[in-house]
Amino acid sequence: MTRDDLLVHNYVVEANLPRRMPPRVVFWDETLRDGEQTPGVYFTPDEKVQLAKVFDDLGITILNCGIPAVSDKELQSVKRIAAEGLRNASVLAACRTLRSDIDACLKSDADECSPFIAASPVHLKHKLRMTEEQAIAAATDAVQYAKDHGLKTTFVTEDTVRADLDFVGRIYNAAIEAGADRILYCDTVGVMTPATMRWWVNEARSRIRLDGTEEGVHIHNDFGMATANTLAAVEEGVPVVNTTFGGLGERAGNAPFEEIVMALELLYDVRTGIKIERIHEAARRVEELSGVPLGITKPIVGYNAFTHESGIHTDGVIKHTLTYEPIQVDTLRRQRRFVFGKHTGARAVEARLQEHGLGATPEQVRAIVAAIKEKTETTTKREVAEFVAQYRAFDENHKGVTPREFWAIAAKAGVSVPADLLAGARKERSTGQL
Repeated sequence: MTRDDLLVHNYVVEANLPRRMPPRVVFWDETLRDGEQTPGVYFTPDEKVQLAKVFDDLGITILNCGIPAVSDKELQSVKRIAAEGLRNASVLAACRTLRSDIDACLKSDADECSPFIAASPVHLKHKLRMTEEQAIAAATDAVQYAKDHGLKTTFVTEDTVRADLDFVGRIYNAAIEAGADRILYCDTVGVMTPATMRWWVNEARSRIRLDGTEEGVHIHNDFGMATANTLAAVEEGVPVVNTTFGGLGERAGNAPFEEIVMALELLYDVRTGIKIERIHEAARRVEELSGVPLGITKPIVGYNAFTHESGIHTDGVIKHTLTYEPIQVDTLRRQRRFVFGKHTGARAVEARLQEHGLGATPEQVRAIVAAIKEKTETTTKREVAEFVAQYRAFDENHKGVTPREFWAIAAKAGVSVPADLLAGARKERSTGQL
């Protein structure tokens, strides 16, 4: 079933607001790199190859497969993906602006590399302890070195949107002059708003001599605006978008792939080239391998995205799916569910009975509805509390090594660790900084 324009107005299109959409939106997937940096997430080399094939089959254009300089195993993972001969996706490896990191990218046989360096004053001063001029020199050298060795190169700055705009112009101009094929702007801590994003892109462009250099954005979700801010950049003509499946990534994650794709397809009426009927299947595979459950209310791929309980909503959906479902389940090869609980109405009960060829009088239907409500409202919350407690315990104990395991490793390395730490008897606290 497709959207019926006679029934539904789409003002995203009808309003004809001024925007400069790119001819084609390029999806650059970060699930295997930034997604794996989600606390507690680790993909084995075999799993990375599996996921790379899934993403390639979906029609994704660029896969950031990791940072080869991290470890030999990471380098070998990228190398294995590169050897797969993917049909659609270019294999990209990330790196710092260090020649040794770029050498690791070359050893991995990646098609592309993305040297990155921080741009904001707080990162330059406190993390890198570099001046702006030193950062520009490092960027220029890295881009030139990568290009001299035949790598397609995207130059990236971390925390771009909190940097001085004039410095942003200078460092990107230097990278472009050094041969960068593409530049990437990052909202590393997710502080932009859609209106500010549009303004910022144009302010940056007024300072950067693009000369045909492709632009992209990498946006985090700390304030829940990664999707909106990514789409705002696309509205200003930025063609390359960094995304992850389910919004995986550092802290609150990155712009979710499925949200950007479906918004472009159904709201903006833009053909993305992505096999949208495979998105849910791919998201479930990422869920299984990452160990990060898809959110109950997560748009597009969440467990409740096509689930209804309210009598009013159920009645409407049964009469016409567009009443309460802006995305049709068939589009994503998902199934609609009706949950019977406190808010159930007669229509859902009748539909369930009819589905199985059973009839009932109005009095019988009312009795069933009343019994469902009674059962729901008198059910103990013990199982719910136990489930939440188990999930919290899993979250606490399955993100990397446990505190007890950490101290055992430290002791094995020769550190004199107190017995109460080895036994896990001392309460741990998080480290902080000003």
